[in-house]
Amino acid sequence: MPVQLLKIIKGESETPLPSHLQKEDLKCLQEGCDYTNKYFQGTVVLSYPLTKLRDGTDFFKVVLQDLNNSCSRINSINILIYGKMAEDCAKVIRHGDTFVVAGFKLAKSPTAREDGRHGCHLEVSEEAGSAIYIYTKRSTSAASETASVSVAPKYVYTPLNHLKDGTVVNLYGIVKFFKPPYVSKGTDYCSVVTLVDPSNAKLTCTLFSGNLDSLPKIYKIGDIVRFHRIKIREYNGQMQGITSGGFASLTFDGSVGAPVVPRTSSKLYTFLDEEQKTIEELRAWAASNLSISGPTAKLSGVQPMLFFDLTCQLVGKARVDGSSFLLKFSKPLFLLLSLRKAHLQESSTHETMVYRIYCRAVITESLEFDVWDGTKCPYPTWKVPVEARDLEGEKGLLQQLRNLTVDILVYDNHVQLAKSLKIGSFLRIYSIHTKQASADNQDVSHVEFHLHGGTCYGRGIGVLPESNPDVKELKAFLESVDLADSQNMESMSSVELDGIFSNVTDLQSHLQRCQQLSVTVLTDHQDLNNTGLKTILNSTAPQQYRIRAKLRTFKPQKLHQCIKLYCSKCNSLKEVPNGDDFDLILQDAAATAPNPELHNTSWYDSVMWTTQDQKQRKIAIHFVKHDEMLQEPEETLLMIEGGTLKEVWKLSRRFKCVIPVRSTEDDLELLDLSAPFLLQGSVKYYGCKQCSTPKTIKSLSSLAAEQQPSWEPTEIAQVLGIVPLQYVFIMKFTLVDGTGALNAYLFDYEKFFQIPASEILTNNFLQQKMQMTMNTLCPPGRKLDDLPWLECFIKSYNITDGMKHQVYYQIFDTTVAEDVV
Repeated sequence: MPVQLLKIIKGESETPLPSHLQKEDLKCLQEGCDYTNKYFQGTVVLSYPLTKLRDGTDFFKVVLQDLNNSCSRINSINILIYGKMAEDCAKVIRHGDTFVVAGFKLAKSPTAREDGRHGCHLEVSEEAGSAIYIYTKRSTSAASETASVSVAPKYVYTPLNHLKDGTVVNLYGIVKFFKPPYVSKGTDYCSVVTLVDPSNAKLTCTLFSGNLDSLPKIYKIGDIVRFHRIKIREYNGQMQGITSGGFASLTFDGSVGAPVVPRTSSKLYTFLDEEQKTIEELRAWAASNLSISGPTAKLSGVQPMLFFDLTCQLVGKARVDGSSFLLKFSKPLFLLLSLRKAHLQESSTHETMVYRIYCRAVITESLEFDVWDGTKCPYPTWKVPVEARDLEGEKGLLQQLRNLTVDILVYDNHVQLAKSLKIGSFLRIYSIHTKQASADNQDVSHVEFHLHGGTCYGRGIGVLPESNPDVKELKAFLESVDLADSQNMESMSSVELDGIFSNVTDLQSHLQRCQQLSVTVLTDHQDLNNTGLKTILNSTAPQQYRIRAKLRTFKPQKLHQCIKLYCSKCNSLKEVPNGDDFDLILQDAAATAPNPELHNTSWYDSVMWTTQDQKQRKIAIHFVKHDEMLQEPEETLLMIEGGTLKEVWKLSRRFKCVIPVRSTEDDLELLDLSAPFLLQGSVKYYGCKQCSTPKTIKSLSSLAAEQQPSWEPTEIAQVLGIVPLQYVFIMKFTLVDGTGALNAYLFDYEKFFQIPASEILTNNFLQQKMQMTMNTLCPPGRKLDDLPWLECFIKSYNITDGMKHQVYYQIFDTTVAEDVV
């Protein structure tokens, strides 16, 4: 049989492997060898669902870990199984089984860079004469002579301060910030998590999955996560984590003394005794070193103009005008209201307080939630009118809770998840905004509750299981609430707006004002209050302010002119050179022929040829080696002599890094710093002429000798004595707010537009994206009243030029809202 299940009797296989088979170690596997009479043995750490290829062939993928090399950087390999063997394996294989593959073929793995596993994979099929032997796990029985040879795989966990670009690692971390899962712009769900650990390093992870349940089940800041097989990449000098093949997670309550029970949707995972000690140590460290208490609140404790998290129960939902839904919760509820077709009819059955959440007019579906937490909001709250026939939920309970429930308005991307929520669910709603408002021609003010669109500041909705400690506490409290007393409360806390908004036009007008959200968002300093521009202009510098204003004009109007090169050492700015300047420098360098005595050194190989054109130009390319071997093109740094601009661009698209050089008598050297010292893809990297002290190319040999050279521009610049120039956006915004007008400068690398300044000059899509963003911030041809609001932080500072003293203003810690970009 091609697939056989075996067991161990007294330490030996009941059915020995065929005698002609010889064991092959993971580190010895190489392409081009014959493995007909060889076998590889490993432990199953991951298996993928059985699928069919386009031709109908069954296909099954397994990941094996070599326990003999568990401490090696690469200790696992992909096994690709085809045909009937794939179907048979999928039926019996389990996590932790010992798996033997014999008579396999070895081929290059196209996913090695992404998953961090062996550079080759094993291909197995009955047609190729392969065989599989599985020592499967058995339950413990009285016959002690029978035991499984399976050993729980040992995982190596990397501290956050030891992460390296391009690696796939396992790690533990404490949640310092997170965004609950939301639907990305594609079809996957996305979650963002920022982790810290006792090394005091920080890692932000962006996690994607088509299955919501496979993302980490994080409920609050301070939770502890364990990630397996997360890929690390470096971006703008910061390490980031992204999901890779086989990503898996466990989440633990971070409270000291809480049970160590992992949250996961997977039924197969490894958690060893020593890992419980790791959890306890992280809990103790977090309790002493982190402030992990979030802005949680009860309905009875909310205040206007507050952002807070709320734990509540959903007690009802209602369909609004056939295209929307109203959801009723026993704690804060979410209300999603159709702005286009809402009918306003008086209804005496909805005398309940509800958190109202509104979709913008561009959203054709919205949901309203009625929620409660057993306490009563001290302020009058807005009631959204719905038709009784559209209301779902237990009518008697809703009537009982009418003085305790609230309406929450949920916008935009939160609608899809809100629609799927079941009545009775326990929720944690993150970053609810309480807003004090009054209706037209009315003296009575009320409080509205909004869950704004987007995911900034962790906005979102989380569904809590009944096993959650906070849910258990909430349920016990809800059961103790005397509903008879609540029905006798004064009704002033529940403002019926049916009479206030007498027609659809009035309601839509109110909703439109509610939706005048800022097209920018703040990334820090939430404690600052808004300050009028007139006050700022009359204040001394330096100071920091939070403002809400409109963008009347901006310069430069031609957006490509706002990209400059900035030196952080001497604070100088310069224009980005054009391609013609670079071409002339290359032509001048090509006049000097390459020096053959500098070719083929210990750390690079060289190739030289003469062009067949009239000039018979000599071109030399030097390929940097690693461990005395040439690397794959996408991992290779090369130097070029005598190349044209077109040739250099062509190489930069194929190879990781290209450095234009020229020969001297003793070594290779960089060109004039008017030219880029490095090209990566479409980005040219320049050095500051004033601050740099260029070294010879031989200095790069120290990077080539590293175990895993990353060839990052900052590292290359450092060893070559270059102070790199950074691409920045420089713009002047004229802001107005009704009290005054102020010119503020934008000086930003990529945070404001969420676009890298280094890439925009060569990327038409990003140029169009930036133009669309500016058209949104400052729509051409619009009157001032029709312009959108910008919420910004600005700081004032003094500049003295000779005898002249002047105050300037700069925008900081502000970014364009996600629904704008």
